[in-house]
Amino acid sequence: MQTSYRSSARILLPVRPWFIACSLAAALLLNLLPTAPWPGLPDWLALVLIFWSVREPRRVGMGLAFLCGIAMDVADAGLLGQHALAYVLAVYGGGSLSRRILWFPLAQQALHVLPLLLLVPLVQIAVRTVAGGEFPGIGYLLGPLLATVLWPVLTFVLLLPQHQSVDHDANRPL
Repeated sequence: MQTSYRSSARILLPVRPWFIACSLAAALLLNLLPTAPWPGLPDWLALVLIFWSVREPRRVGMGLAFLCGIAMDVADAGLLGQHALAYVLAVYGGGSLSRRILWFPLAQQALHVLPLLLLVPLVQIAVRTVAGGEFPGIGYLLGPLLATVLWPVLTFVLLLPQHQSVDHDANRPL
């Protein structure tokens, strides 16, 4: 008798800490690329931090988000603390809502993650405005919309190393 498996019914292997670190490093490098001609690109580091805070809230928390935010602040040579504050708030929200978000299919997960992704640039704009900066324009808010569209793709890519093959489970002795 053939059993059909849904992708959500599969058991994932535990994530390796080095894989989380490598994905965050890759996201940081993507953020450091010179992308001034394309203002609507997502904040890759915020996207990956929120992903891991939803999937692994015990491994990726506010402390790691703060360190990544300080790294982005130093790399951007901007106002120190704007990325750190935004990332900490987004990761806190992701960790708090992780069980709720994971209950839904990927498209609805993306809609639940959209407010967290919008929170990051809004906090950065607020910090800059309080410090005397000017509004960067509405194009600055297009990145979270693109990141929301990319959420299912990012989920597939980052969970790929954790999937067990279905045949591996079938050949296992009882």
